[in-house]
Parts: sequence; structure tokens; C-alpha cells
Amino acid sequence: MTTEDDAAPQSWPTRAEQPQDSPALRELLLAAFPTAEEADLVDALRADPAAWIDGLSTVALDGERIVSHALLTRASVDGEPVLALAPCATLPGHQRRGAGSAAIRAGLAAARARGENVVVVLGHPGYYPRFGFTPASGAGITAPFEAPDDAFLALALDPGRPVPRGRIAYPAAFGV
Repeated sequence: MTTEDDAAPQSWPTRAEQPQDSPALRELLLAAFPTAEEADLVDALRADPAAWIDGLSTVALDGERIVSHALLTRASVDGEPVLALAPCATLPGHQRRGAGSAAIRAGLAAARARGENVVVVLGHPGYYPRFGFTPASGAGITAPFEAPDDAFLALALDPGRPVPRGRIAYPAAFGV
């Protein structure tokens, strides 16, 4: 997991990804993961107008340098729009310092401000609950693949709205 980074709290400025950020984000993803799979996934999602939502790719900065990234893209559950949180990454030298959490929190706040309701993530069960994620099974959302119940998680950004029930359909770039 490349975003477990809250051990030494620090204030990280965040912002939405800008068009000129693509090369730096690719380098960040290549540094944070053992293969190019996540970097290629982000490139494919960026090129998919049905998946990409301007303003929901967020970064955390150390000065002018992008050190963390969180991406929310369009998915659906039973035909209803939801968001998929993936990938999330932090440069190795900046992990465990709060940059990843800052990028995720900024992305979730931007999604909430846009009126989005549900976010789903497949991730570390010890990390994502700090943002309010709980097992997706409790909301009636299932994955199109085998996943431990405590790692396939969902978050209702507006608890007053109904949460769709059923199987999540990810953008084609995810390959599931």
C-alpha cells in the first residue's frame, strides 16, 4: 500500500490535477508501484470521457512538487452513478507523512461538492476506514471479482441519499 502515511501529521496543500501534471503524475505512479500498470491505468482513464471527471483527480504538493495523487472516476452500481477511488499513490520519500490522506480527503471533498454520493475502493482495511469507508457488502454493493469483505469498501458522501445496491461496473480501463 503506497498511501499509509499519517504517522507524522503535516499540512499538505492540495489541488485538482491540471493538464500539465500528466508527466509528473506518471512518474509518481512509476515510483510508487512496482510496475507501470497503475500509471497505464491512469492514462487510459484520462482518455475515457465516460470515466474521467474533471476536478476529481487530486494531488498533494510539497512546494511545487506533486508528491501524492488520488483519482476518482465514474463507475456504476445497478446503472446508478458511483465513483471508484483508484489508484492512490504517494512518492516513497513522502509516505507516512499525511500527503496521501490529504489528496484523498481533497478528492472526497470535491466529489461531495459536486453532489456525488457513493465512492467504492478496493484497499487496505487498516487505512481507508479513517475516511469513513466501511465494507461495501453492508451497503449491498458487490465486486465483479473476489475480494475480502474488509478490503472492498464503500463510503456514502451524503448519508441522507439512498445507496444503490448491486454489482459495481468499473470503467473498461480497469479490465474487470
